[in-house]
Amino acid sequence: MTKLSDAKKGIITDEMKRCALDEGVEEEFIRRGISEGNTVITHNVKHKSIKPLAIGKGLRTKINANIGTSKDHVDVSEELEKMRVAIKAGADTIMDLSTWGEVDEIRKVIIRESSVPIGTVPIYQAAVETVQKKKESIVHMTVEDIFKVIEKHAEDGIDFITVHCGVTRESVGRLKREGRIMDIVSRGGAFLVEWMAYNNKENPLFEHFDRLLDIARAYDVTLSLGDGLRPGCLADATDRGQVQELILLGELTERAWAVDVQVMIEGPGHVPINQIEANVLLEKRLCHGAPFYVLGPLVTDLAPGYDHITSAIGGAIAASAGADFLCYVTPSEHLGLPSVDDVREGVIASRIAAHAADIAKGIKGAIEEDNRMAMSRKKLDWESQINLALDPEKARRIRNSRKPEDSDVCTMCGEFCAIKIASRGLE
Repeated sequence: MTKLSDAKKGIITDEMKRCALDEGVEEEFIRRGISEGNTVITHNVKHKSIKPLAIGKGLRTKINANIGTSKDHVDVSEELEKMRVAIKAGADTIMDLSTWGEVDEIRKVIIRESSVPIGTVPIYQAAVETVQKKKESIVHMTVEDIFKVIEKHAEDGIDFITVHCGVTRESVGRLKREGRIMDIVSRGGAFLVEWMAYNNKENPLFEHFDRLLDIARAYDVTLSLGDGLRPGCLADATDRGQVQELILLGELTERAWAVDVQVMIEGPGHVPINQIEANVLLEKRLCHGAPFYVLGPLVTDLAPGYDHITSAIGGAIAASAGADFLCYVTPSEHLGLPSVDDVREGVIASRIAAHAADIAKGIKGAIEEDNRMAMSRKKLDWESQINLALDPEKARRIRNSRKPEDSDVCTMCGEFCAIKIASRGLE
């Protein structure tokens, strides 16, 4: 039994009830969304320490924060601090993208310490172990290596996994024939493209998709069908390779649903503003309404150091058009592994984008929060304003560092405060 099989049978489970309560919607709304495939609940049957999370149509836009080690920087305590900071700042999920060190132990401690669902990209570990333990090139990892890692992640309790099943000979061929500036920027996608070229074989995740479904069904793991051919610059957005991959993911979505496996679709990274809505509509049409999980998207390539902002702009537009799940981008994107402070900045920027989109989508309670803030500002109630802020710590720090003698106002206007003056004139 999976959450999807229960939903198809009309069963409302305790997980569905909990998600309905958290979202402020009817229990039947959650059940129907799961049954129709436009909602997922990310909760592995082995992961007992977290509450279930619903992602999908008509629900609050969710935020993911990526953490994880690299070959150049392995500090598990720092990654755990990133996780704690991300969750405190409002991240709904964490993805462990560790690519060096004791990857199994890192994953297990993150699962143990986290209070939110955890995602991974198993192909990373399969590739790393080929290099780290076998002392061989990535192209020598075997099909068994890949599926052994996938099952290990599921057994450990991972709630959703990114699998780049749409990176096939056909989709890569279309990408090559059209040509790109940045070629392939997805790490998982690049691993598989090199593997396919060297071994002259099809992508194992596509060729053996039924085996993947068997694992996902056994643990009720949500498949996040990855965008291995996503554009890495604006010039490559919405091209044949990206769209062909999306077509394949739509077909695989139907195969997953047929055996009661939940699916969400990952979306592009760099997209011009005027193409974002079209990308969301394409995913919803080609993938039959499956939840859309987007990286950003980033709306310009010119802002290293500020890509949390470029991504928040794109994320707000994407989510308002129907995207359901935003993967944060930090100020360190394109420059290096993020620091703890970068993680916090990335989460807050994504939360701003998600909330702005939820207002546009009419999500229950979204505009009411802004109305409460407006009323607090009219009353010059600074404590209430700070408590309502998406980042109360920063708001309080700024207020306290620049508080005027007349604490009813701020140092921007002081005695010429428009709100105070207008209140007298409108009496």
